[in-house]
Amino acid sequence: MKMKYIPIKFLVVLFIITIVSNSCSDDFVEVASFDENSEDYFNSEEEYQKALTAVYDLLQSTYLNVMLGEIASDNTLAGGESATDTPGIQEVDNMVHTPVNAQLRDIWGWMFSGVNRANYILEFKDKTEFSGREGVIAEATFLRAYYYFELVKWFGDVPLAVDKRLLFGDQNVIERTPKAEVYAQIEIDLLYAAANLPTTQAETGRVTKGAAQALLGKVYLFQNKFSKAATILDEVIDSGTYDLVTDYNSIFETEGENNIESVFEVQYTDEEGAGFECLQCSEGNVAVGFNGIRNYSGPLFESGFSFNVPTQEVVDAYEENDIRKDVAVLDIDAWAVENSGVSFAIGHEHTGYYNRKYISRKGDLNTGDANLTNPNNYRAIRFADVLLMAAEAYNRGSIDDVKAQTYLNRVRTRATLPNVVATGNSLTTSIYKERRVELLGEGHHFFDLVRTQRAAQEIDGFTSGKNEVFPIPSIEIELAGNRWEQNGGY
Repeated sequence: MKMKYIPIKFLVVLFIITIVSNSCSDDFVEVASFDENSEDYFNSEEEYQKALTAVYDLLQSTYLNVMLGEIASDNTLAGGESATDTPGIQEVDNMVHTPVNAQLRDIWGWMFSGVNRANYILEFKDKTEFSGREGVIAEATFLRAYYYFELVKWFGDVPLAVDKRLLFGDQNVIERTPKAEVYAQIEIDLLYAAANLPTTQAETGRVTKGAAQALLGKVYLFQNKFSKAATILDEVIDSGTYDLVTDYNSIFETEGENNIESVFEVQYTDEEGAGFECLQCSEGNVAVGFNGIRNYSGPLFESGFSFNVPTQEVVDAYEENDIRKDVAVLDIDAWAVENSGVSFAIGHEHTGYYNRKYISRKGDLNTGDANLTNPNNYRAIRFADVLLMAAEAYNRGSIDDVKAQTYLNRVRTRATLPNVVATGNSLTTSIYKERRVELLGEGHHFFDLVRTQRAAQEIDGFTSGKNEVFPIPSIEIELAGNRWEQNGGY
């Protein structure tokens, strides 16, 4: 059974709209006070499960984090119709984004909405006893950690709330918490989740022990805690729960969803419609439509908005005979030669390439707006990522280069590439290159460059001491009474 998220429009009757939430329309100002009802909830397992589904629901809005995580790096260009198509995306691409960037405010608001929904459950975690309650609490705790990890990656120091909601009025007293303290809480949450989550779930899409361990390993890696990262990632690798799929071509197709390589996957569906007035309300993967081929006609694929186009540089980063290249990148000119009747339009910053992993394909329901309702799941943590993180931890932590080579070469062998025998810094470089080509299009590269202090030399327009994080949305600082300091350089 695949987990079905509850649309945001339905959930507002259950949750308090906070300073960090974004409503879908002005109609919500007409409803009665939520304070009166929120305290009376959580009287049964069903109510806990509904609230938990609501926490999962915000995962679908992370499509924007993934897309901008590529565009901010040197992997892709903004693209779109023109240089003024969705200005916030263009600004991030050019590293000229400001505190009034609409897309950055969306990431802030949507991730904090996820935090608040998790904290709503955790605030009342002891209210009602039922069988399996520990599992529900563990899932909510994992999701809080996941949303906070996104916030720290994007914004650095952020307000930290633990087991309590951020309510209207809290903006007058709450401060930004140093990211080291936020990381410490994320670690606590993921250790708890790993200890209390099952290895497998009956319902596809729910988080597992392996997902918590893998995310914890990534959190350790972001803090250069290499020994801890190596230890916890080894637990995932040695568990026998996950493996690399044999057929790399299938990973990003419908038949490749939730397979043995998927450690954590965000579920999407095309069963419900969506519109531009509330992108976070879509149950579909919005990024897929944005990444699509402009005005396309032909086999296999559907049309889209031509954002997030891969650069020639990243295409050239693939070694000869690497089978991953044609899975990650669609060469539209070559495709047109190989298939009769193909036509397409050239958009802004056209490179001739598209993010094939996440562009819309024929065969879905085309529920309107079809470009916003693609059912393609996002593979948030893949086993290949776990292997490469473990390789990096063993190498950069000066723990065991032979083991690092073993993990790296498992990934390369599937790609039909020769083994790497380098050690030391040369091995580090090889691991970095492998992460880039293996995970192209999956939203990780910008943050990999930042955490390894390579961003300034790789990203045009990147300013050290500034662009490692993004600006706090100016409206949030204003709502806090202008008490918060903006991130440096903004």
